[in-house]
Amino acid sequence: MRPELYFDIASPYAYLALERAPDVLGVAPELRPILVGAIFGLRGHGSWALTDARADGMAEIERRAATYGLPLRWPEGWPINSLATMRAAVWAQQHGGVAAFTRAAMRRHFGAGEDIAAPEALAEIAREAGLPGDELPDALQDPALKERLKQLTAEAWERGVRGVPTVVVGDDVFFGDDRLEEAARRAGCDRPPPRPGTGG
Repeated sequence: MRPELYFDIASPYAYLALERAPDVLGVAPELRPILVGAIFGLRGHGSWALTDARADGMAEIERRAATYGLPLRWPEGWPINSLATMRAAVWAQQHGGVAAFTRAAMRRHFGAGEDIAAPEALAEIAREAGLPGDELPDALQDPALKERLKQLTAEAWERGVRGVPTVVVGDDVFFGDDRLEEAARRAGCDRPPPRPGTGG
């Protein structure tokens, strides 16, 4: 069973999970773009980043990034509205380049602290990922693309996804960067790397 990784590019925990997943899971997961803001609406509460837990949560992510050896710079104005960003990820998926696009976007956003929300920035990232980025700004307004993101998010909710990152292996759902190792065991990877993770 190939693990599936549900993500939103605006999530720093998803950034950590995306970078670690191939090594921990023993295989590159199938990436599933969803709109976490819509998940928040369905579950009835939003992000910790907009609560009194913000400072503690950011400090925890900084500790994890240091442990994993990953660069981390907080983008100004984080968290962004990820609607356009995740439509772009779905567009990249339709063009067979979701992994390259998502990796490039997350590394710019959390690795370099860049604001990636503007269509021009997303087009540049798409070109970096080998996709026809000049087509992206117009594609973001396509009603079919908008509907596809809604559909993917609804399907994720039906599968038990309640936040990002979430890894699904068969019928088992693992929510949180710290549960990648557990997902690896379920997927049959018998030698996940010795990288600690806590929380989620």
